[in-house]
Amino acid sequence: MLFQRENQRVSASEILQSIASGEQIKLHKCTITGGLNINRLLDENENFENMKIKIESSKESTSIIISEPIEFNTCVFEDIVFFAPPWDKSVQIEVVFEEDAIFNSSVFNDQARFEKAKFKKQAGFDGCMFKRIAVFREALFDGVAMFRTASFEGYGLFHEAVFKAVTSFMNTCFTKGGNFTNVKFFGKTDFSGVYAKSKSVPVYESVWFARRKYGEDETFWRFIKQASQEAGYYQLAGESFYNERCSHLCHKLYGYDFDDLSITRKAVRLLSGIKLLPEFVLGRLLFGYGERPVRVLFASVLVILACAFYFSSPLAMVFDRLGTDVQMSTDFHQLKFMEGLYFSTITFTTLGFGDMYPAPTHLATRCVAMFEALSGACLMALFVVGLSKRYSRG
Repeated sequence: MLFQRENQRVSASEILQSIASGEQIKLHKCTITGGLNINRLLDENENFENMKIKIESSKESTSIIISEPIEFNTCVFEDIVFFAPPWDKSVQIEVVFEEDAIFNSSVFNDQARFEKAKFKKQAGFDGCMFKRIAVFREALFDGVAMFRTASFEGYGLFHEAVFKAVTSFMNTCFTKGGNFTNVKFFGKTDFSGVYAKSKSVPVYESVWFARRKYGEDETFWRFIKQASQEAGYYQLAGESFYNERCSHLCHKLYGYDFDDLSITRKAVRLLSGIKLLPEFVLGRLLFGYGERPVRVLFASVLVILACAFYFSSPLAMVFDRLGTDVQMSTDFHQLKFMEGLYFSTITFTTLGFGDMYPAPTHLATRCVAMFEALSGACLMALFVVGLSKRYSRG
């Protein structure tokens, strides 16, 4: 059976009666009056007839199973929409949508709550406008979840939700903020063009992406970066930028379609990824894309110490210059560690007092000195750039 209306005012009671009767719902450009509260089906004071809807109860929770597709296309909900347990009760109520649940281009004038709801197939909220709080806490999306071009004028709460398939928040707006704490994304994820109007940064502690190695989280971190910059949290924006660049590097190596390739093409793509090795070593590991200047400092210390050990070993040959007149005498002896550390430091900084120098006939010592001098020039420049980038925002 099909409950279908177009360009009409429909009461929430009529919709709940259709759900109770196990009917498919298809509304287009309708206005829904009254509170669409699924909990009314469990109220003994309500008189819904022909209760074909499946209700499964246990000691821990009650599940209301909607087995037919529901579609609210370009509808307006004047009152609350509750497919979740009531605010003031601790009873665990789960609403299960076994078929598609489509709310595309609809307007929710009051609270919209889908807390603990389970969407077995497609969940469509494209173009929706949530004028007040929208709650999807602990919701489970087994199928495709679409929130493209949606507008959350109140808070959009998704904490502890699980998205198992393709998920898209493309061009969605969070006016007051959002919560993605402990959210898990298992499938392809798209946050392209997502933005926040107010100076608030979404909460995202412990957000998790199963396809992170493919760069699926790149657009999410770009969203957090832009929101942080507009809110004035520049250090947080820097951390998000670092995560974004790491994800971008993974995307360039694997690509979003890596799983769909044949074994041969996978091998070819990985081999071609050798060209990304300089960016991986220098940009990500060493420089941290300008957000990890301490790494450069540690690398500098390691280079200085390593060369100091070499210069003070029997493998090296370093001369001392003695005397003060123009015709200086030279003497060679194995350097002690502190002498090797001194020579390594002035070589790294390209200072070169001239009181020590590598033997002209000892190629290995000269090569190590040249390597350290070049490393010093590069690492010092990287450290200054990273430090200024890290602490000179605003």
